[in-house]
Amino acid sequence: MSKKPINSILFVCLGNICRSPLAEGVFGDVWAAREEGRHILLDSAATSGWEVGSAPDPRSMAIAAHHGIDISRQRARKVTPQDFHRFDLILGMDRSNVADLKAAAPATMRDRVHLFLEFAQGKAGDVPDPYYDGPEAFAEVYRMIREASEALATRLAARASDSGQASSTM
Repeated sequence: MSKKPINSILFVCLGNICRSPLAEGVFGDVWAAREEGRHILLDSAATSGWEVGSAPDPRSMAIAAHHGIDISRQRARKVTPQDFHRFDLILGMDRSNVADLKAAAPATMRDRVHLFLEFAQGKAGDVPDPYYDGPEAFAEVYRMIREASEALATRLAARASDSGQASSTM
């Protein structure tokens, strides 16, 4: 991936009702709290069209609200071809999402697609889909997303302040 500043991020999961809306909300909260003074366009989307127009899962909204984050206004949408041009960074929540995104992306845009935990923290792992589980799974997913969002914000802030010299963190 090039060293140009990242000004837009799309978070993607299968249905855009559990993980990716939570990631959009949590990262936005983390970035705003750091007062970086630089706006980053954030959005979330799905690889499937099953939930288009739906609000986030009530359990995602509840865990976000528990941490002071309101994601209730978000609505599920499917990734579009324009997203690959609009977003500097496209983060899939799991390997299946990343594979679907890379298959849909124009060849010249595939380097924008990454696994969220791997890109943020250097951990090759998935954010598991909590849809079929209970509130404890949503709490665990929140924790994973929060930690990755903190790491991602640190990485993006360092990247923005990088004077162009090679960095071992990128």
